[in-house]
Amino acid sequence: MVFSCGSRASMESHLLPVLAFLCLALTTSHAVLPSQVYWNSILPNTPKPKAIRDVLWPGGHKGKPLYVGVGAAAVSSPFSYHYAATEDQLHVDPNVALFFLEKDMLPGKKMNLHFIKNSNDATFSSQSEHQIIFSSKNLQDILNHFSVKPESLEAQIIKNTIKRCEAPAIKGEEKYCATSLESMIDFSISKLGTKVQAISTEVEKETQKQEYTVGVGVKKMAGDESVACHKENYPYAVFYCHVTQTTRAYMVPLVGADGTTAKAVAVCHIDTSEWNPKHLAFRVLKVKPGTVPICHFLPEDHIIWVPKEIST
Repeated sequence: MVFSCGSRASMESHLLPVLAFLCLALTTSHAVLPSQVYWNSILPNTPKPKAIRDVLWPGGHKGKPLYVGVGAAAVSSPFSYHYAATEDQLHVDPNVALFFLEKDMLPGKKMNLHFIKNSNDATFSSQSEHQIIFSSKNLQDILNHFSVKPESLEAQIIKNTIKRCEAPAIKGEEKYCATSLESMIDFSISKLGTKVQAISTEVEKETQKQEYTVGVGVKKMAGDESVACHKENYPYAVFYCHVTQTTRAYMVPLVGADGTTAKAVAVCHIDTSEWNPKHLAFRVLKVKPGTVPICHFLPEDHIIWVPKEIST
């Protein structure tokens, strides 16, 4: 049986409420979010990576945020240049397994990796949540809005996320915390121009830490400048975006010991001289700031913006 939402053909009156509901459901299911309209207008014919599609669900995540980690590991981001790792984090932070040296990114090279997603599945905020300014000055209003107790771990994580976003950038870095897709797009194209693409790591299935082998076809992305956006812990999606002029981005094919395949985004930082000397990367790789390029794979819910390749 075929129903037409605009039809005025005669029918039993008791069917009208049912048809009305079906028409409303069909209309709603095909609704386009404003952020999708903005994406299509600024970046036509540009596919969205999974990490962006995942934070665009209508309605978004509601209620208290979800967090992952143990103790201090839950309130620090190893993708911030200010980050200083504690001895405990060297043993419990799963991001330890994502750092490596650029010289090791060769076909056949084996690496022990653990790709994880932050258990905070928050999507971008609604208009009502945007009315509460993302600022340390509004911390109490933010906690009240999300029903978070001031003395709780959740409150400390929210505070630390805002603090990281408000901290000054290091020399040679430009940073911005995006609380909407529109603002992420605006920041990225202001640094790279409109001929850009967004990419993210995609793993066939979730696995435990295991040995992965670098496959054939490691691809360097265009340009030596990129905008990396790291998802933060917060009640709605917040991305810590930053750009430096001394980075190289790669797409790396990987195959796990159990056969799991992955297309992983790797970012290599050429100049690390301004990083915190106690950064996790230096402690894991046993190198000093500014001596060799430091690389890391991006977790699945992080995004990097790079220039599009120019067709010849």
